[in-house]
This record gives sequence, C-alpha cells and structure tokens, in this order.
Amino acid sequence: MMVQWHDSLPSTMDTAHALAARGAPHGTAVAAREQTAGRGRRGRSWHSPRGGLWLSVICRPAEASGMEYLSLRVGLAVADALERLLPGLPRLTVKWPNDLLLGGRKLAGILCEARWESGKPAWVVAAVGLNVSNPIPLELSGQATALAEHLPGAAPEELADPLARVIAAAASTPGELTQQERDLLVLRGSAP
Repeated sequence: MMVQWHDSLPSTMDTAHALAARGAPHGTAVAAREQTAGRGRRGRSWHSPRGGLWLSVICRPAEASGMEYLSLRVGLAVADALERLLPGLPRLTVKWPNDLLLGGRKLAGILCEARWESGKPAWVVAAVGLNVSNPIPLELSGQATALAEHLPGAAPEELADPLARVIAAAASTPGELTQQERDLLVLRGSAP
C-alpha cells in the first residue's frame, strides 16, 4: 500500500472522496502534513497543524452490514496498531463513538463518511486525525494530548503506512461487532 503524501491540503478526506469517485481502489490512502480545513464529527473543525498525522483511507466494503460500527472497528484497529508500533506507549482507550484517548485525553479522532449507490456503500473514507508531535492549542491542553508527550521521536511518516493498512482491513470486516471486539471495547473503556 502506498500513502499519497501532500504538504498541505484543505482536507485529506475530501481528496480521498475525489479519488474514490474516479475509481481509486480499496486501501488507497491520502496523508497531509497539515490540513487547512480538516473536520471532525458533525462538521466540527479539526485543528490539523504540522507534526500530526492527517490520514484518510478509501475503503470499498462488500456490503452495508456493520457500517454503524465502522468508527469503533477503526478505532480499535488503530489503538492496537499504535500499541504494537510504539512499545512503551500507555494503554489507549476508545471512547464512543470515535475518539482515542491516552491518559484520559484525546489523542486521535476517527471519522468515517460513506457514499452510497443503490442502497449499498460505493465507498467509505475512513480518516484518522492523530496528534503526534504537533502543538496542542493551549485551550485544549487539559483535554488533548500528543504522542510526543509520552514517546518523543514518533513521526507521522512512519505511522501512516501501517495505520492505513489496519484501517483498510478493519473496514473490510462486515456485520455486527464480534464478541472479541465487544470485549476489547469494554476493556478499553467503551461499549456500544
């Protein structure tokens, strides 16, 4: 899998949607060193300065079953991957419906947007905004954190490809949450 890197984009998600509309395959990923118009859940703006990982992955699920759990599946996959990639990282928790927390503070947000055709998903863009070494705005310092506070030296470029892979795999899992996924959500501090 190759991640298409951009120095700056308004939104990796919008770029990924445009690529998907032109036929880009499952697993195509777009990352930017900064976003000027990043967004979170319910259209909220997402502060996306240099030093963070702003990543969107095109997913083409075979069926609509389980779409309502996609952000949780992606969150679990990203949390697991980060813990494997960054030994020594404190345990991450998943907060319903789309946040990854580290030490009770927001480390990342997950956003999934689907485009539908004839009652089934034509594609989904699954995005993660991950605070790596980017500055956290002073007004959010009690609510948000970055990997650099816990593991100095983490780099967005090193995390993009492995995270894109686990996001694409998570989005390929149809159906209800498995018992193992539900157990992980309970263990990680969230349950639907």
